[in-house]
Amino acid sequence: MALIQSTDFEDEAPDKVSKLKYGKEWPVVYIINNKNEAYVGETVNANIRTSQHLKNTERRLLSYITLISDDNFNKSVILDLEAYLIKYMSSDGKFKLQNTNMGMQYHNYYNREEYESKFNEIWQHLKEVGLAKNEIKAIENSDIFKYSPYKELNLDQYRIIYKIIDSIKKYQIDGESFTTIVQGGAGSGKTVLAVFIMKLLSENRESLLKYSFGVDSNYEDIYESLKLLNTMKIGLVVPMQSLRCTIKKVFKNIKGLNINMVLSPIDVPKMEYDLLIVDEAHRLRQRKALSNYPTFDKNNTKLGFDNNGTELHWILKCSKNQVFFYDSMQSVKPSDVDKEQFDKLMENENITCYKLTSQFRCQGGNDYIDYVKSIFSYSPPSRFIDFSDYDFKIFDDVEQMIFEIKEREKKFGLCRTVAGYSWKWHTKKDNSQDTFDISIKGHQYKWNSESKDWVNSPNAINEIGCIHTIQGYDLNYAGVILGNEIKYDDKKQIIYVDKTQYHDTQGKSALKNKESLFNYIMNIYTTLMTRGIKGTYVYACDEKLNDYLSRYICKLIMK
Repeated sequence: MALIQSTDFEDEAPDKVSKLKYGKEWPVVYIINNKNEAYVGETVNANIRTSQHLKNTERRLLSYITLISDDNFNKSVILDLEAYLIKYMSSDGKFKLQNTNMGMQYHNYYNREEYESKFNEIWQHLKEVGLAKNEIKAIENSDIFKYSPYKELNLDQYRIIYKIIDSIKKYQIDGESFTTIVQGGAGSGKTVLAVFIMKLLSENRESLLKYSFGVDSNYEDIYESLKLLNTMKIGLVVPMQSLRCTIKKVFKNIKGLNINMVLSPIDVPKMEYDLLIVDEAHRLRQRKALSNYPTFDKNNTKLGFDNNGTELHWILKCSKNQVFFYDSMQSVKPSDVDKEQFDKLMENENITCYKLTSQFRCQGGNDYIDYVKSIFSYSPPSRFIDFSDYDFKIFDDVEQMIFEIKEREKKFGLCRTVAGYSWKWHTKKDNSQDTFDISIKGHQYKWNSESKDWVNSPNAINEIGCIHTIQGYDLNYAGVILGNEIKYDDKKQIIYVDKTQYHDTQGKSALKNKESLFNYIMNIYTTLMTRGIKGTYVYACDEKLNDYLSRYICKLIMK
């Protein structure tokens, strides 16, 4: 069992720390805190490190120092434990951390699993002594944790960050503007990287000089060149309202960030920016199938565009530099900027493009993502694949599937049922107890009653979420209902779309082309089926489609 010892953080603290069991010449993780703020660090000489922190103006505001170690801990263990505590404490809400986001990188070491098994015990002990307040499960299911900038990133992500920082340096020295497009599929960590960069750029230069990025590059010369970093006007554009609200909550809880940094595309024309980072750029809008044309037209007029102007055009005009996080496969509405516009942008010789390939969300990995895309294409998989590490099942009874999702909710939390837009939304006008939207073989359900942050709303487990409530979010388990608008032709052996059963009126009226409608609906379902971290459960209203999918998805065996 790790030993946790505390003392006052004051002028005599170095002497007091040196008298603790692990206070001298032993690897420890330490927490310095007052009532509201904390700092987490690691050292092999706690008494010397304490003296150094006492000279730091920000650290002097703190009141107590706590050492955490064990007879068997080594340098690798405490580096790992430090990253663990920063990650969980930043999302726990007990303290606002004074830490930068550290540039932490995953690394392996001897007996890592054995040591990590003790970390949760340490967390429970920290709860007992008042240094933490929430259970690990609750933290891991929170959006603040999922989108926290205090995350271990992989080598590809660090290299992209390095290139972006290098581009900023060139901009500040030579005035050379840049546009970067980072492409990545569902679960590849686009939003986390966007938030990470915002936190990184919010640090002061002194903090940045201390970063260790775990790559073979000298960052110090870059940061020394960032003379104007803290005077740059930067913003994070998030097109989807629900996700934007969630990111604002994250920024509110992270030192150095504030909610005013998070923008709707509609906000962009209000001022000029040095740098705009755009998350979910595939959801930027064009003037098609909108609910509010006057506001859109007003911005186009203000910026000198005609009706062909898009939110992509606004961002390019209102900022000197841009970073777009983009995935054409997650474009799910006719109002989304056409893929051809991004393709044209990427053809520009001054544009740099990078790709995120790792899968952070889904335990089935990239193989599962590719498998799902193949199922919903004209070239289905050549064989059945059993994903042993991922719970992928199809059901003949929708009520049974929803029951199983609710059972997983009790065990894991953050399990939801979602569906394609195959039913009219009656409860938008009348949400009385006897009004329902979705009817499947005698079972009746309601669409999501919340449009903002539905995933975390109290009654979400009893409702059916649409694509617009779930895109950009993680679930532990997703139950996906394929509605009557998607069917299977067993003679032609293809999936097809029944337009008469698709009830997104704005989307349907804007799409005259059958192929475009087909692509949007396939994107919707592949997006829905890549939300689940631990598993995805599937029910198809069309029996022929259910039979087709059963070739590639395990059926639940009822006991």
